[in-house]
Amino acid sequence: MKQKFDIITSTCVPLPMENVDTDQIIPARFLKATTREEKFFGDNLFRDWRYNADGTPNKNFVLNDPTYSGCILVAGKNFGSGSSREHAAWAIAGYGFRVVISSFFADIHKNNELNNFVLPVVVSEDFLSELFQSIQRDPGTQVTVDLPHQTVTNLATGRSEHFEINGYKKHCLLNGLDDIDFLVQNQEKTQLWEQQKK
Repeated sequence: MKQKFDIITSTCVPLPMENVDTDQIIPARFLKATTREEKFFGDNLFRDWRYNADGTPNKNFVLNDPTYSGCILVAGKNFGSGSSREHAAWAIAGYGFRVVISSFFADIHKNNELNNFVLPVVVSEDFLSELFQSIQRDPGTQVTVDLPHQTVTNLATGRSEHFEINGYKKHCLLNGLDDIDFLVQNQEKTQLWEQQKK
């Protein structure tokens, strides 16, 4: 879902579980899908946790709890471990999350999120713990993620942290560009460089 990213303020969906792997994010059976439709993958995000065996919603899972909403997922440490399936990032984006906050991401999954216009924000474990506590006390807790200044702020406490992001990926998110768009946008520069090398 290509869209420019600037500053987002939203309530959060808490998932205080560590080592959530890509098979839990999107089970392997959905890798056979012939569609790239975002809604299909979004509808099946955390499928085996979100639904009971008979297909009814699991009322105890956070995505089925109307108490929590928003476009920011706050997840436990080591989010997106396991296989490198890009489908996991498709599912997160397809559900409507724009940001995932955690204290650690598996590298491949982190890059897959960036490639699908989802911003992975790495914070300290202390900040993450405080954020979970704020959301637990008040599900209406809002967080502001400021990509231009690379800051994330828990508005319940006023606490902010700086986060790192690759400069190229930051440019692409701010301008709503994927890798192909970036190359097309810089086609003249590429052609000039090639001519100079002849």
